Amino acid sequence: MRVLGVDPGLTRCGIGVVEGVPGRPLRMIAVGVIRTPSGDPIHQRLLTIQTELEDWLHHHDPDAIAVERMFARGDVSTIMGTAQASAVPMLAAARRGIPLALHTPSEVKAAVTGNGRADKAQVTAMVMRVLSLQERPTPADAADALALAICHVWRGGAAARLAGAVDDNRVADALDAARRQQRATPNRWEQAVAEHRAGGGNQAVAAARRQAVRRGSGIR
Repeated sequence: MRVLGVDPGLTRCGIGVVEGVPGRPLRMIAVGVIRTPSGDPIHQRLLTIQTELEDWLHHHDPDAIAVERMFARGDVSTIMGTAQASAVPMLAAARRGIPLALHTPSEVKAAVTGNGRADKAQVTAMVMRVLSLQERPTPADAADALALAICHVWRGGAAARLAGAVDDNRVADALDAARRQQRATPNRWEQAVAEHRAGGGNQAVAAARRQAVRRGSGIR
């Protein structure tokens, strides 16, 4: 499973691609940051993020996109900028038909470090350990994007396996029900014989015999 994690932001938008499955070592494919000048118009900054993000999607072809879910902060301008930037990967996922997941910072921290209140240094240290990195991903936005991707591989992969197991169980249950129904339903010949023995006459038996002959059952 290959996941592209996005830590949205107008000035710095972290991007990280991680590949692997739950229970196995994960591998970092790529990491980086999309930067936009603060003096540019907002629509131009969003276009820059979109253009560079499309390049990432084209080159790395992820199976899923994981984006940080917005939560309340004190700085309204920061909230607005992050919300606007987060819409870019969401639209890209919809346009390309790629599954999208939103994870809160506490979910990511809990998945990566085991502590939903871990600080950035702890998250970065665990990202390096999980991905066997020799150098610290910088800036912090890049490390956060990798953490998002790791979180989704572990959480999303487990959810997919659970859903698959549920589907397999449903199919097995349906097959068992069909077999039970087939065993519980007598064929037409058995029904006719039962009717004859119960005094229903020979007409039912004769009709069943003709039907069996037409089907090539060999009954005379």
